[in-house]
Amino acid sequence: KDMTSVITGDIINSQKAKPAQWLNKLKKTLTIWGSTPKQWEIYRGDSFQLEIKKPSDAINAAIQIKSAIKSIKGMDVRMAIGIGEKKYNARKVSESNGSAFVYSGELVEELKKLNLNMAVRSAYPDFDKEINLYLKLALFIMDNWSNNTAETVYAALQYPDKSQTSLGALLKVKQNAISARLKRAHYEEITEVIQMYRYKISQLE
Repeated sequence: KDMTSVITGDIINSQKAKPAQWLNKLKKTLTIWGSTPKQWEIYRGDSFQLEIKKPSDAINAAIQIKSAIKSIKGMDVRMAIGIGEKKYNARKVSESNGSAFVYSGELVEELKKLNLNMAVRSAYPDFDKEINLYLKLALFIMDNWSNNTAETVYAALQYPDKSQTSLGALLKVKQNAISARLKRAHYEEITEVIQMYRYKISQLE
């Protein structure tokens, strides 16, 4: 059976900002990965679900969503990434099912209790244990991104081939500001986590 991945997320502090502020950013980011309601849906006002058909892209997508939301003052997002099968392909992502959906749904509830903002769950406990350790360490950095830093990470992940000068033009700041922000964001280390995840998941498939 084909593996898929599902990200179930909750916006943190959604009441503290005008919905239009973060909702537009969230929709724009989810649209990068597919169309609604087949691949993503926003429900209960501040929760969402996104299917990433290539599980190797799931962490990249989650970090992109996090950087989009963190670019808004006082906001953050909690995300559970489920990796597994898709047994039923519905018209809406919220009505599809399979182990990827089950893992993601269960995990998002547990993350609240653990006070943790991102983790993965699959049928491979050793894989989960290793990747979740990397994510836990990466979250020490990502949870503390400033709005400007997060905005710069978002642009860099969206346009990985653009130079810092081009990213500067996009964000209307100088190249040295982009360089300083990416250093503060530990962008290199974060992309290493993404690459390690891709490598580890390629060994499962």
